[in-house]
Amino acid sequence: MHSIGYRANALLTFAVTILALMCAIVSLSDNLNSPSPAAQVQVLNINWFQKKPDGDDEVSLTLNISSNLQSLFTWNTKQVFVFVAAEYETSKNALNQVSLWDGIIPSKEHAKFWIHTTNKYRFVDQGSNLRGRDFNLTLHWHVMPKTGKMFADKIVMSGYRLPEAYR
Repeated sequence: MHSIGYRANALLTFAVTILALMCAIVSLSDNLNSPSPAAQVQVLNINWFQKKPDGDDEVSLTLNISSNLQSLFTWNTKQVFVFVAAEYETSKNALNQVSLWDGIIPSKEHAKFWIHTTNKYRFVDQGSNLRGRDFNLTLHWHVMPKTGKMFADKIVMSGYRLPEAYR
């Protein structure tokens, strides 16, 4: 005869195996979703563009961020982390990324939004590399699932240029 401990162990092992199988199926079924997010980021105003006392350039921007990320949400999506970054090239670095704004979208109902804001984080370059510099604004997102691996992507909006002179 099998003891109660043996039976409990067999039942627990079976339950954990079924749970792991269900998590794997959930994670794989999420790959069938083909999201089509849309976003637009506009620079409405350059509030100030200055050289700081330590020699670094600093920019303050007023941004319009409109986005529809509802297609990223499936029944396996826990939340989406989204951020806007300014990306530019200098002689020292092929890619410089400065995060300007971020947010967490907890549900599909909050995934369609429009925000009029100044940059949440300072747009600073270590050195005097920003005068007359072309840059892109990129909306990045990271989908955090309930189970499975994270998914990340971005939309790049190009054609922005900083002034030649400080303001």
